[in-house]
Amino acid sequence: MSVEKVIFTPVSVISGLLAGLIATQIFERLWSLIDDQEPPDPKHRDIDWAKLAAAMLLQGAIFRLVRAAVDHGARRGFQRWTGAWPGEKRPESA
Repeated sequence: MSVEKVIFTPVSVISGLLAGLIATQIFERLWSLIDDQEPPDPKHRDIDWAKLAAAMLLQGAIFRLVRAAVDHGARRGFQRWTGAWPGEKRPESA
């Protein structure tokens, strides 16, 4: 494991937590525009399956988008700060 990856690990953990908080806020605001009730949760006994599926799809999409944006931004900041990119520079060729 490279030194850059070791040094970047705490940055990645903190940015992941931050991304989760941001994504939760965005999801809750968007859901309030869709429905006046709280989003259904799998732990609820009496739920509408269609509403649960919609809520989970929306929540998952928001989380993935926010997490990717925050992670990439943290990596760019790390590169500006250290001069080293913590990861691969491009995807592998097929």
